[in-house]
Amino acid sequence: MNVPLVGVNHCVAHLEIGKLAMNVDDPVTLYVSGGNTMVTAFDEGRYRVFGETLDIAIGNMLDVFAREIGLQHPGGAKIERLARKGERFIPLPYIVKGMDLSYSGLLTAALNKINECGVEDLCYSLQEVAFSMLAEVTERAVAHTGKKEVLLTGGVGRNERLQEILQVISREHDAAFYVVPDNLAGDNGAMIAWTGILAYRCGQTISIEESRVRPKWRLDEVDIPWIQGRC
Repeated sequence: MNVPLVGVNHCVAHLEIGKLAMNVDDPVTLYVSGGNTMVTAFDEGRYRVFGETLDIAIGNMLDVFAREIGLQHPGGAKIERLARKGERFIPLPYIVKGMDLSYSGLLTAALNKINECGVEDLCYSLQEVAFSMLAEVTERAVAHTGKKEVLLTGGVGRNERLQEILQVISREHDAAFYVVPDNLAGDNGAMIAWTGILAYRCGQTISIEESRVRPKWRLDEVDIPWIQGRC
């Protein structure tokens, strides 16, 4: 058909659709989904990862926990509703290593307490610990970069409690806070199409013969020439 082919990185697409939808210029972005958990910001031609999960993503952690307590997939929103009814905080492992996070131990500890605690209290505690870990790493990235915008994107970004926590840290650093719209938070075609447009405008096309699926293509391996008028 003689149509140009453009390769799009999935993680970059989540960032770009959030920036487009919210008219954000140069944010520190917290990207949280079923498969990814990272804090990133643009610097010297690429998005740089300031912190990320060392094992499972937060969305995966929440979905596994939800399944184990009998909630149908997807479980994140159901956990959020139960958490609003929680009244007692149950101590759970808080695991931040430098700028990175680990959720496997938190998940195991929460699962081990299913028969000991009320489900609402456990959901509340799980959210508070998991989101506080994210907030710590995001706040450090904001302080380090000095950027004045914070963007929350990805499917887990729909969680209102997470939004509340990030709103607080953004305010404390005099940064504007933005959340990707719900209809663009999860995986969607618009984010791929828009990022493809940006790449195509900068001449980033690929031949069919060279094209392939790259499941381990990291966000910080992608050249981003469309930012700051670089193409």
